[in-house]
Amino acid sequence: MILVIDTSATRWTVAVVEQGGGGRTIIESTGRPDLTGAYRDAGRPAKVAVATGPGSFTGLRVGVSFGLGLAMGLRIPIVPLPSLDLQAARSLVPATAVLEAGRGRVYYRTPDGEPALGELAEVPGGHPLIGNVSARTEAALSAAHHRWVPRSETRDFAAAAARVLETAHEVAYGSLEIEYMQTFSASGRRWSS
Repeated sequence: MILVIDTSATRWTVAVVEQGGGGRTIIESTGRPDLTGAYRDAGRPAKVAVATGPGSFTGLRVGVSFGLGLAMGLRIPIVPLPSLDLQAARSLVPATAVLEAGRGRVYYRTPDGEPALGELAEVPGGHPLIGNVSARTEAALSAAHHRWVPRSETRDFAAAAARVLETAHEVAYGSLEIEYMQTFSASGRRWSS
């Protein structure tokens, strides 16, 4: 069994995925979930997979640190999963994955594109959206004439994670990297991409 942790955006999600596919979501919360409790509910995993960004600076650090510490403590493999890939895998149709980036911006990736950071107006049209954003951002994107993947054309997080895990690879503990896509300059007090 693989424990999958995604704390990259507005909703934090923890799921278990069986080695042959299938699984279940343990937690999906807009608050800070009890990751230790989720681990206890899941049972002892054979691997840990963590969303590695882009996403919330603090959220990513919490999820990756917990997952890495758990993997090291149990001496089991760790698997990085790109956050936008997890969102895109939730859709049954080609969709643009979006994640909250703060300050009126989102991270996004079109079906055949590279991850990007941009203002809401910069999100390309042509595909419906799927993702993990605040209600305010979702409303703003809808007001900008973006359409969302209908719920009937989505899969749950555990099934999406199982799809991403099909092509994911284990990494050495020391080589796990977080993809922030933003830097903070204390002297200039500004965010940049």
